[in-house]
Amino acid sequence: MMDLSEKQWVKHAVFHPFEGFEDMRWKKSGSLKISFIIVALFFIGTVCQDRLYAFHFWNSYDKIFNIVPYIVKSIVVFAAWVIGNWAVCTLLNGEGTLKRICIYSSYSLIPYVSSLYITTFLSHFLITDEGVFLFCIHYAGLLWSALLMFNAVKSVHQYSVPKTAAAIILTVIAMLIMMFLLVLVMSLFQKVGLFIYSVYTELQYRFRV
Repeated sequence: MMDLSEKQWVKHAVFHPFEGFEDMRWKKSGSLKISFIIVALFFIGTVCQDRLYAFHFWNSYDKIFNIVPYIVKSIVVFAAWVIGNWAVCTLLNGEGTLKRICIYSSYSLIPYVSSLYITTFLSHFLITDEGVFLFCIHYAGLLWSALLMFNAVKSVHQYSVPKTAAAIILTVIAMLIMMFLLVLVMSLFQKVGLFIYSVYTELQYRFRV
Protein backbone atom coordinates (compact mmCIF):
# COMPACT_ATOMS: atom_id res chain seq x y z
CA MET A 1 0.00 0.00 0.00
CA MET A 2 1.22 3.55 -0.76
CA ASP A 3 3.29 5.52 1.73
CA LEU A 4 2.01 9.11 1.69
CA SER A 5 2.55 12.22 3.75
CA GLU A 6 -0.33 13.60 5.85
CA LYS A 7 -1.15 16.25 3.22
CA GLN A 8 -1.13 13.62 0.48
CA TRP A 9 -3.49 11.46 2.52
CA VAL A 10 -5.95 14.35 2.60
CA LYS A 11 -5.87 14.57 -1.19
CA HIS A 12 -6.12 10.80 -1.51
CA ALA A 13 -9.17 10.63 0.75
CA VAL A 14 -10.98 13.47 -1.07
CA PHE A 15 -10.34 12.29 -4.63
CA HIS A 16 -10.76 8.56 -3.94
CA PRO A 17 -14.03 8.45 -1.97
CA PHE A 18 -14.53 4.69 -2.18
CA GLU A 19 -11.08 3.44 -1.18
CA GLY A 20 -9.40 6.52 0.28
CA PHE A 21 -10.72 6.14 3.83
CA GLU A 22 -10.16 2.38 3.76
CA ASP A 23 -6.52 2.99 2.85
CA MET A 24 -6.25 5.54 5.65
CA ARG A 25 -7.69 3.06 8.12
CA TRP A 26 -5.23 0.31 7.24
CA LYS A 27 -2.27 2.70 7.38
CA LYS A 28 -3.63 4.31 10.57
CA SER A 29 -3.14 7.68 8.93
CA GLY A 30 -4.87 11.01 9.49
CA SER A 31 -3.86 14.17 11.32
CA LEU A 32 -5.88 15.71 14.13
CA LYS A 33 -4.05 19.00 13.51
CA ILE A 34 -5.22 19.08 9.88
CA SER A 35 -8.71 18.15 11.09
CA PHE A 36 -8.85 21.20 13.37
CA ILE A 37 -7.61 23.42 10.53
CA ILE A 38 -10.40 22.15 8.26
CA VAL A 39 -13.04 22.83 10.94
CA ALA A 40 -11.60 26.33 11.45
CA LEU A 41 -11.81 26.93 7.70
CA PHE A 42 -15.38 25.63 7.80
CA PHE A 43 -16.22 28.26 10.41
CA ILE A 44 -14.49 31.07 8.47
CA GLY A 45 -16.13 29.95 5.22
CA THR A 46 -19.56 30.02 6.86
CA VAL A 47 -18.95 33.60 7.97
CA CYS A 48 -17.60 34.62 4.54
CA GLN A 49 -20.55 33.16 2.66
CA ASP A 50 -23.05 35.04 4.80
CA ARG A 51 -21.21 38.35 5.17
CA LEU A 52 -19.06 38.69 2.02
CA TYR A 53 -21.34 37.23 -0.65
CA ALA A 54 -22.09 39.67 -3.48
CA PHE A 55 -25.15 41.78 -2.65
CA HIS A 56 -26.97 40.96 -5.91
CA PHE A 57 -27.03 37.27 -4.89
CA TRP A 58 -27.40 37.56 -1.14
CA ASN A 59 -28.02 40.55 1.07
CA SER A 60 -27.56 40.13 4.81
CA TYR A 61 -30.00 42.33 6.72
CA ASP A 62 -28.21 41.94 10.05
CA LYS A 63 -26.85 45.32 11.07
CA ILE A 64 -24.98 43.95 14.10
CA PHE A 65 -22.46 41.15 13.61
CA ASN A 66 -23.04 38.25 15.99
CA ILE A 67 -20.47 35.46 15.85
CA VAL A 68 -22.47 32.94 17.91
CA PRO A 69 -24.81 31.73 15.11
CA TYR A 70 -21.80 31.01 12.88
CA ILE A 71 -20.08 29.04 15.64
CA VAL A 72 -23.28 27.01 16.09
CA LYS A 73 -23.71 26.40 12.33
CA SER A 74 -20.13 25.16 11.92
CA ILE A 75 -18.14 24.13 14.99
CA VAL A 76 -21.05 23.11 17.24
CA VAL A 77 -22.81 21.16 14.47
CA PHE A 78 -19.56 19.36 13.58
CA ALA A 79 -18.89 18.53 17.24
CA ALA A 80 -22.45 17.25 17.63
CA TRP A 81 -21.98 15.04 14.56
CA VAL A 82 -18.73 13.56 15.89
CA ILE A 83 -20.05 12.92 19.40
CA GLY A 84 -23.40 11.68 18.13
CA ASN A 85 -21.81 9.29 15.66
CA TRP A 86 -19.40 7.97 18.28
CA ALA A 87 -22.24 7.42 20.77
CA VAL A 88 -24.53 5.72 18.25
CA CYS A 89 -21.85 3.54 16.69
CA THR A 90 -20.56 2.44 20.10
CA LEU A 91 -23.98 0.88 20.62
CA LEU A 92 -23.86 -0.59 17.10
CA ASN A 93 -20.45 -2.20 17.66
CA GLY A 94 -18.59 0.26 15.46
CA GLU A 95 -14.78 0.11 15.42
CA GLY A 96 -14.14 3.86 15.10
CA THR A 97 -12.67 5.90 17.94
CA LEU A 98 -13.67 9.49 18.70
CA LYS A 99 -10.37 10.69 17.23
CA ARG A 100 -10.79 8.73 13.99
CA ILE A 101 -14.39 9.87 13.56
CA CYS A 102 -13.28 13.48 13.98
CA ILE A 103 -10.46 13.13 11.44
CA TYR A 104 -12.46 11.25 8.79
CA SER A 105 -15.49 13.52 9.16
CA SER A 106 -13.42 16.69 8.83
CA TYR A 107 -11.68 15.37 5.72
CA SER A 108 -15.13 14.71 4.26
CA LEU A 109 -16.03 18.39 4.65
CA ILE A 110 -13.28 19.60 2.31
CA PRO A 111 -15.37 19.75 -0.93
CA TYR A 112 -18.20 21.60 0.82
CA VAL A 113 -15.84 24.01 2.58
CA SER A 114 -14.08 24.65 -0.73
CA SER A 115 -17.41 25.42 -2.38
CA LEU A 116 -18.10 28.09 0.27
CA TYR A 117 -14.96 30.01 -0.67
CA ILE A 118 -15.28 29.43 -4.43
CA THR A 119 -18.90 30.59 -4.63
CA THR A 120 -18.23 33.60 -2.40
CA PHE A 121 -15.32 34.63 -4.63
CA LEU A 122 -17.15 34.04 -7.92
CA SER A 123 -20.27 35.88 -6.73
CA HIS A 124 -18.37 39.16 -7.19
CA PHE A 125 -17.63 38.41 -10.85
CA LEU A 126 -20.87 36.82 -12.07
CA ILE A 127 -24.11 38.56 -12.92
CA THR A 128 -27.47 37.49 -11.54
CA ASP A 129 -28.36 35.41 -14.63
CA GLU A 130 -25.19 33.37 -14.10
CA GLY A 131 -26.16 32.43 -10.56
CA VAL A 132 -26.85 28.88 -11.74
CA PHE A 133 -23.08 28.29 -11.80
CA LEU A 134 -22.86 29.19 -8.12
CA PHE A 135 -25.80 26.90 -7.43
CA CYS A 136 -24.10 24.00 -9.24
CA ILE A 137 -20.76 24.53 -7.47
CA HIS A 138 -22.41 24.75 -4.07
CA TYR A 139 -24.47 21.59 -4.45
CA ALA A 140 -21.66 19.71 -6.18
CA GLY A 141 -19.50 20.36 -3.12
CA LEU A 142 -22.35 19.41 -0.81
CA LEU A 143 -23.06 16.12 -2.60
CA TRP A 144 -19.36 15.29 -2.85
CA SER A 145 -18.95 15.83 0.89
CA ALA A 146 -22.06 13.73 1.56
CA LEU A 147 -20.56 10.87 -0.47
CA LEU A 148 -17.26 11.20 1.38
CA MET A 149 -19.03 11.30 4.74
CA PHE A 150 -20.97 8.14 3.94
CA ASN A 151 -17.81 6.27 2.99
CA ALA A 152 -15.95 7.73 5.97
CA VAL A 153 -18.55 6.31 8.38
CA LYS A 154 -18.56 3.02 6.51
CA SER A 155 -14.78 2.71 6.64
CA VAL A 156 -14.08 3.92 10.16
CA HIS A 157 -16.67 1.56 11.68
CA GLN A 158 -16.37 -1.27 9.12
CA TYR A 159 -20.09 -1.33 8.43
CA SER A 160 -22.08 -2.64 5.52
CA VAL A 161 -23.94 -0.14 3.31
CA PRO A 162 -27.37 -0.62 5.01
CA LYS A 163 -25.84 -0.42 8.48
CA THR A 164 -23.94 2.73 7.49
CA ALA A 165 -27.17 4.38 6.33
CA ALA A 166 -28.89 3.39 9.58
CA ALA A 167 -25.95 4.74 11.63
CA ILE A 168 -26.09 8.09 9.81
CA ILE A 169 -29.85 8.42 10.37
CA LEU A 170 -29.44 7.60 14.07
CA THR A 171 -26.56 10.07 14.29
CA VAL A 172 -28.74 12.86 12.89
CA ILE A 173 -31.44 11.98 15.44
CA ALA A 174 -28.81 12.04 18.21
CA MET A 175 -27.63 15.45 16.99
CA LEU A 176 -31.16 16.85 17.16
CA ILE A 177 -31.57 15.50 20.69
CA MET A 178 -28.25 17.02 21.78
CA MET A 179 -29.07 20.38 20.23
CA PHE A 180 -32.47 20.36 21.94
CA LEU A 181 -30.89 19.58 25.31
CA LEU A 182 -28.27 22.26 24.72
CA VAL A 183 -30.98 24.85 24.12
CA LEU A 184 -32.75 23.77 27.31
CA VAL A 185 -29.54 23.99 29.35
CA MET A 186 -28.68 27.42 27.93
CA SER A 187 -32.21 28.63 28.66
CA LEU A 188 -31.94 27.28 32.22
CA PHE A 189 -28.61 29.03 32.83
CA GLN A 190 -30.03 32.24 31.40
CA LYS A 191 -33.00 32.11 33.79
CA VAL A 192 -30.73 31.30 36.75
CA GLY A 193 -28.49 34.21 35.80
CA LEU A 194 -31.44 36.58 35.60
CA PHE A 195 -32.72 35.33 38.96
CA ILE A 196 -29.33 35.87 40.64
CA TYR A 197 -29.05 39.32 39.08
CA SER A 198 -32.54 40.30 40.26
CA VAL A 199 -31.77 39.09 43.80
CA TYR A 200 -28.50 41.03 43.76
CA THR A 201 -30.15 44.25 42.57
CA GLU A 202 -32.95 43.85 45.15
CA LEU A 203 -30.46 43.34 48.00
CA GLN A 204 -28.38 46.27 46.79
CA TYR A 205 -31.47 48.49 46.75
CA ARG A 206 -32.52 47.44 50.28
CA PHE A 207 -29.04 48.01 51.73
CA ARG A 208 -29.04 51.50 50.28
CA VAL A 209 -32.47 52.24 51.75
